[in-house]
Amino acid sequence: MFSRASSARKAVAAVSRIAGRNAIPVRTFMAPTVSRRADFVQELYLKELKAYKPTPVKDSDAVGQVATFSLPKTPKSPEEADLASSLKEYETMAVEVEGQEGAEAGKPAAVIEDWLVEEEEEDDHHH
Repeated sequence: MFSRASSARKAVAAVSRIAGRNAIPVRTFMAPTVSRRADFVQELYLKELKAYKPTPVKDSDAVGQVATFSLPKTPKSPEEADLASSLKEYETMAVEVEGQEGAEAGKPAAVIEDWLVEEEEEDDHHH
């Protein structure tokens, strides 16, 4: 196995030496590859990027574009006298109980009819 591989290598080397001596120098044209084109575009982009000079920002540029900030009005705190009167009004309020009206508290509550009433089906055998 080893001798076959080494003899094959020697044969390839001999053929390449003979072909190299008889070769005619030919000028070839190579089209740029995709990677070279990408490098060209990248170089052009970087060149333009370095040459770019942004316009300086002025303070007057923001006028009309941004609303001016103004603090909201401070809320008025409730007065202590008003709280006291509200508390007394709350304590004197009548308690409302469901099913009772405020003026009819002494009367018995009205009977609430059951709204889920099953109607009896009439048997009609006269078909």
